[in-house]
Amino acid sequence: MSNILIFDTSVATTNLGDLIISDSVYTNLLEMFPEGRFFNTTTHEVIGKLTYRLHQNSKYSFVAGTNLLSSNMNFYNQWKVNLLDGIFLKDIVLMGVGWWQYQKSPNLYTRLLYKRLLSSTYVHSVRDGYTVQKLNEAGINNVLNTGCPTIWKLTQEHCKLIPQNKANSVVFTLTDYNKNIGSDMRLMDILKKSYDFVYFWPQGSNDLEYFSDLGGGAEVLSPTLKGYDELLARNGDIDYVGTRLHAGIRAMQFKKRSIILTVDNRALEKAKDINLPVVERSNLCELQARIDGKWDTKLNIDFNAIDTWRSQFLE
Repeated sequence: MSNILIFDTSVATTNLGDLIISDSVYTNLLEMFPEGRFFNTTTHEVIGKLTYRLHQNSKYSFVAGTNLLSSNMNFYNQWKVNLLDGIFLKDIVLMGVGWWQYQKSPNLYTRLLYKRLLSSTYVHSVRDGYTVQKLNEAGINNVLNTGCPTIWKLTQEHCKLIPQNKANSVVFTLTDYNKNIGSDMRLMDILKKSYDFVYFWPQGSNDLEYFSDLGGGAEVLSPTLKGYDELLARNGDIDYVGTRLHAGIRAMQFKKRSIILTVDNRALEKAKDINLPVVERSNLCELQARIDGKWDTKLNIDFNAIDTWRSQFLE
């Protein structure tokens, strides 16, 4: 039985999308280590002696998902680690981690930090080609583009079960930290005209307030992952449309047709890599055509890369 430490982005988070990532991370790691003893620690808060001890007593330590990496970790770091932590934390493995935003090459501090923290023995898993590029610029070359763990179960057979045509109902999301009042109001108008039933899921901590500021006008779901999952499970005729990337992927996990509106680099890079169904938020004519059209969900996921990354931990 091996001890396994997970730097878990769902700890101390205000974004339920981190729970979606964490759920997929644990699902995959439990398959890889069915006899494993799992511990978790935070990425979003400063760590200390207990995390050091858990790491030292674990066979593997994984950093699990989301956009934790950046080019200037001494100025902006969602993953709250520093060079002092690098004395005690070694050989950490990335699992579906991404780069924060489009940035310049990593600075010297960041390159030193990643060299200290990240394993040179194991191959790292990252969520897109852009993150591979940035890690290579930091001198980390043992990297595979596996995509986020949330897509690892979206096989061709799974996606064939996702409907091609518009559903009767829709669930949508907004993004509180990336507002565009004009586009978001038009989005809501399009959805109300296109669907008989419209639901809103507040994934982020201030999404509901933003939705209310835009005038509301849809049934609001419980601000929990359980509330969202229950809607997707019980409603056999529902689409997802919205700006929250992982809400869209969750809907696809439930075999629902999804249209993800891009607000940052994450969905754009996934679209380039795996043909994720995305539309630019500003291009509402394309959105209307996509809603009304008939199309297959065909993802180009590199399952060989996923299998290669997983196989290095076979015991």
